[in-house]
Formats: sequence, structure tokens, C-alpha cells
Amino acid sequence: MKEILLILLLQLIYVPIYTLRTIFLVKNITILASILGIAEMLIYVFGLSLVFGGDQSILAMVVYAVGFGIGIIFGTKIEQKLAIGFINVTVNTQTKNEHLVDTLRNNGFGVTLYTGEGRDSNRYRMEILTKRNREQELIATVEKFEPKAFIISYEPRYFKGGFLLDRLKNNQAE
Repeated sequence: MKEILLILLLQLIYVPIYTLRTIFLVKNITILASILGIAEMLIYVFGLSLVFGGDQSILAMVVYAVGFGIGIIFGTKIEQKLAIGFINVTVNTQTKNEHLVDTLRNNGFGVTLYTGEGRDSNRYRMEILTKRNREQELIATVEKFEPKAFIISYEPRYFKGGFLLDRLKNNQAE
């Protein structure tokens, strides 16, 4: 029974590490991804040796698979808590809400405002680049001032220059 619990524990450690390593690779954080890869492989080989080394019981194999599934949930939760990287949020409104724009800017968000022609009237689009860990704060602020706003959030793959990057460089120099 101790061996079965160890297999489950190993999977609950292995899969979140696997998930984070994959995310770090996608975000080009290669050194950390490499370190996690080493730990991942050690746990993987040790776990498989437990499953296939003894009597190869069906229970051990099932626990290994269940641990993998539960580990995916843990890995996803950990990644959401870390919120590594940036997001770009596009906010479309029917009014030019300068109070919202000022509030966002005063809270450290860089906002670019565009005016466009809708079918019946002008529409206003805000482009906001921010760290992922501030996404919920940003959306809550927008919804407070513009409950009917159309909001789209996505992760940019490449960006250069601008308000946010300049501010990040200045913060690192301090």
C-alpha cells in the first residue's frame, strides 16, 4: 500500500512540474525549463520503475494514471497562480469614458484609446497591455465603469517598446 501511495504522490509532483516546464518553454524561459526537465525526468523514471518493477499490478497502473489526471489539475492551478507573462486586453465601449481611462492609467495600466465607426454611432476601443497577474484587477475596474463593455483578452507572442516595457526596465534599474 505504501508503494501505491508513493506512485500517486510522485504523479502529483511530476505532472505539475511537466506542465510548468512546458509553459516555461513556450514563454522562452529556457534555463528554468531545463532545471524543471531534470527534476521531471528523475521523478518520471522513478515512478515508472515502481509501476513496472514489482508485480505490475493493475492497481499500480490505475493509480499512476489517476495521479497523472489529478496532477494536470494541480499544474494548471499552480500556473494560474503564478500568472507568468503578459496579456493584451481589448475593451470596446459605446461611450468615451474618460473617467475609466484616467482610473486605469492612475492604477499603472497603459491605455491606448481609439475611436471607430459603428453601425449607429462611434465606438471606442482601448488597448491595454499588462502582466497576467493583473488581469482580474483590470477586468473588474473596466466592469465597474462599463458593465456592458466587450472585453477580449489574449497573450501576445512578441512586443517591443511602449509604456509597459519602459516602466519595467526602469523598475529593474532601481
